[in-house]
Amino acid sequence: MAAPRANWKGYLRLSLVSCPVAVYPATSESEKVRFNQLNRNTGNRIKYLKVDASTGEEVDNEDIVKGYQVSKGRYIEITDEDLEAVSVESTRTIDIDEFVPREEIDDVYNIRPYYIAPEGKVGAEAFVTIREAIALTGKVALGRIVLSTREHVIMLEARGKGLVGTLLRYPYEVREETEYFEDIPNIKIDKEMLDLAKHIVQTKSAHFDPDKFEDRYETAVREVIKKKAAGHKIEPKAPEKPSNVISLMDALKKSIAAERGHDQ
Repeated sequence: MAAPRANWKGYLRLSLVSCPVAVYPATSESEKVRFNQLNRNTGNRIKYLKVDASTGEEVDNEDIVKGYQVSKGRYIEITDEDLEAVSVESTRTIDIDEFVPREEIDDVYNIRPYYIAPEGKVGAEAFVTIREAIALTGKVALGRIVLSTREHVIMLEARGKGLVGTLLRYPYEVREETEYFEDIPNIKIDKEMLDLAKHIVQTKSAHFDPDKFEDRYETAVREVIKKKAAGHKIEPKAPEKPSNVISLMDALKKSIAAERGHDQ
C-alpha cells in the first residue's frame, strides 16, 4: 500500500515552540461507487466543453479567468496576483491561538477531520510536547490553517500518538436554527406516552460502535451493477407502505410489542 499523501505541510506552533507537521485527510470516499455519463445511442462517455454563455463557442483553458459578479451581468476579473495580495500569516504555519472547552463548540461548526503527524524525526519532541500540553488541559486548541488558498479555523485534539484537526465553519456559514424550528408548536406530552417513548429508547440503547454501520445503499447499488453485468433484468422493489396506526399511543404500544418480539 502506498504511503498516505499529505494535503498540507508546514509548522505547528505554540508560542515559541514549533515543529514541522503534515496534515492528512482522516476520511475517504474513494471506495464509493462512481458513475460515468454515457451517450445512450453510442455507449461513449460524455465530454464536457467550456463554452461562452453568449456566443456558444468553446473557450480554451488559457482564455478562462476568474470573475466576480458585482451587479447583474457585470463582472470584474480577479487574477492570481490579486489573490496573492491577500496575505495571511498562517499560509505555512498553524498557530495555536487559544484553548477552549470542547463542549462549548457546537458540532454544527464542524466541517471535516484531518490527522496531523510530525513531518520527519526532526521536531518530534516538540510535537509530542504540544500534543501532551493539549491533552493535559482537557481542552481543545484553536488555530488557523490555509488550505486551497482559503484560511480556516482548525480545532486540534490529542488522539493516540498524534492530533486530530477538525476544520470549523465561520459564523456566517451557519444558519440560524430558529428559521426552521420556530413554527414547531409547544406541546405538553401525556406522561404515559412519554414513559412509553422512554422505554423504547432504553430498549434500543447501546454503545457507539461504527463497525455496526452498513452503507446499505452502496451495497444495494453494487448488487444491481453485478446483476446487470450478468445480464439479469432489474425489478424495482415496491415501496414500503406506511403503518395504518393513527393513534400515537397505539403506535408507541405497538412499537414496544415489536421490540419485545425482536428480543425473543
